Amino acid sequence: MNDTNLTTAEARAAATAAATAAATAAAERLIAEFRALPADSDRKREIITELDANAQALPFLVSVVADPGEYDLARVESATVLRLWPPADPVLRHEAGRALLSALRDPEEDLVRQYAAMSLAPYTADPVVATVLNTTARADEDPLVRDSARFSIEEAHRLQETGAGGP
Repeated sequence: MNDTNLTTAEARAAATAAATAAATAAAERLIAEFRALPADSDRKREIITELDANAQALPFLVSVVADPGEYDLARVESATVLRLWPPADPVLRHEAGRALLSALRDPEEDLVRQYAAMSLAPYTADPVVATVLNTTARADEDPLVRDSARFSIEEAHRLQETGAGGP
């Protein structure tokens, strides 16, 4: 075999590295744009949508959800992305669950609370998340937040049954 030829495994590794670098660059560009925008710019929500399946952006999305001063629709979109693409890294997954809990407790933002409750299903392996979600489903004063928590509990059961819930 000629040393100048890449093996299939080496070619896959090089392609994966290139894809990761491109995703990182795209995430960094969009995050910088997000941070430069005025607080209430709807472009922030659009940027979160563009970051949808970009694993490199997950720590940023966690920070957006957790920030009560952030644009509410950006927080809603971030919660949705964290529901659909929960972090594989256990530490970041824990942080994401806790950020969603923080958003759930935000008394100023009913819509953010609803989406936070709806997005907690992938995080119920954390006993604190599971407990708060159960309490919210039974006793929250907002019926839409209660319904969202119930949805999340049902989704958590489906994820557990199918094994799709991750770590």
